[in-house]
Amino acid sequence: MELQTADPKGLIRESYRIDGITDAECRSILIDWALSLPAGADPDSALTRLLAEYGATAPDHPMTALLRAGLAPRAVGGARRGGRNARIAGRGA
Repeated sequence: MELQTADPKGLIRESYRIDGITDAECRSILIDWALSLPAGADPDSALTRLLAEYGATAPDHPMTALLRAGLAPRAVGGARRGGRNARIAGRGA
């Protein structure tokens, strides 16, 4: 994936340029980044490309940790837990 496609607004690039950026600020930027991906773009491919571009030179940066976390295996959706039905006797799992 091309870098321009992986980071269309340059949000991730700019996050690495901010001295003293916090984890919370990186999380906010990452949400904006995810919303700016082009329709049909593969987020995992984009994360992999961004890690290759920026993570190798800044392994301790908070954005690097978030990009890695984004590639971590996700839990498979299961039955919904909680909610009104689970609290009412005779309903829920």
